[in-house]
Amino acid sequence: MPVYEYKGLDAKGKEVTGIVDADSSRTARARLRKQGTFPTEVKEQSGGTKRKVAGKGGKESKGGKPKGKGLNIEIDFSKSFQYVSSSDVATMTSQLSTLVGASIPMVEALSALLEQVEKPALKVVLADIKERVNEGSSLAKALAAHPKIFDDLYVNMVAAGEQSGALNKVLDRLTEHTESMLALRSKVTTALIYPALMAVIGVGLLSVIMLVVVPKVRKLFDSFGEGLPMLTKILLEVSQFCMDWWWLIGLAFSAAVFFWRRWLKTAKGRNTWDRWLLKIPVLGGILRTIAVSRFCRTLSTLLASGVPILTALGIVKKVVGNVVLTEAIEKAADSIREGQSVAVPLRQSGEFPPLVTHMIAIGERTGDLEPMLEKVAIAYDTAVERALATFTSLLEPLLIVVMGGTIGITALALLLPMMQMSKFAGS
Repeated sequence: MPVYEYKGLDAKGKEVTGIVDADSSRTARARLRKQGTFPTEVKEQSGGTKRKVAGKGGKESKGGKPKGKGLNIEIDFSKSFQYVSSSDVATMTSQLSTLVGASIPMVEALSALLEQVEKPALKVVLADIKERVNEGSSLAKALAAHPKIFDDLYVNMVAAGEQSGALNKVLDRLTEHTESMLALRSKVTTALIYPALMAVIGVGLLSVIMLVVVPKVRKLFDSFGEGLPMLTKILLEVSQFCMDWWWLIGLAFSAAVFFWRRWLKTAKGRNTWDRWLLKIPVLGGILRTIAVSRFCRTLSTLLASGVPILTALGIVKKVVGNVVLTEAIEKAADSIREGQSVAVPLRQSGEFPPLVTHMIAIGERTGDLEPMLEKVAIAYDTAVERALATFTSLLEPLLIVVMGGTIGITALALLLPMMQMSKFAGS
């Protein structure tokens, strides 16, 4: 049986080498993948070459798998924390676009990309993609084998680029699209960080007061008997309840979160929740604006890349993040199947702003739907920035009032008995 020497990456992204017995190079690659090794190079050895013998302590063996005896086993907990972010994918896509645009064959481009990438998790994925392409698979099908990293939008755009012969242009659009989505997500996250931090600090301060400060002064207040102010009595009772039943409060909160998440997984629950979110003053408008921006930018990118409109709508409905809007998009797809336009069902749903449906209708009539959608996306990105600025400007003082009021009332409840004590001592 032929013997093949290989180079590759293990599941941790580390480079490994070794030899494997197989009937052919394809069988050798398949065997290595089953063992958790992603080969980057497989060469048949000459007849006189001796096999490598595995060393001690888990070094590379004939099959390329680490071995260990007893407690001498390598455990790498970092594997559990490996994560390929959207930023990593955007950078990789940009580099691949440059290589493909330079007319470098796909396998060579993937090899060059594999050498440039530093993140182990992404190295493993690229090694598998390169291997599949080397065996005759299309790039889109190779990417589809990793749905957690490359979603339907990415795979379908690459497939359209391969079919049209404009893969480098499609990859450029993918890079721009991914970076735009990252920028939008960053704006939303940045706007919410400060209010969230303030809320956490407020809850922490209140917890310290209720669980540490109030119990220490309780003995002093007990000497007042029934003469305590009502506000102080309420504070003492609440503090005592928290001290005695903290576990019940935690259990009730955990149960509420658990059942709420189960309810959200039901079709009725998700629909009710998403519909309610869109009706919240200020916040509902922001969420709708973000969803519309995603819809327009993603649909524009897909259509410009040559993806059929029904396929594009099937992908777009997954990125808007709201079931109510998803249903409106599904009705638009049904309308197209019946030979009608996209704009009419979107307008009839009442969930999309008139500007969006009007621009889509003009784009359909003039044949310039993609640039129209792009213009709407740009306009709504600006609207998102303004809406987030307004939201945070309203939320910050509201949080300050709520937190300050709560802590102020708590402090007043603690000070009232002391003020009474000073008054009695003075008299």
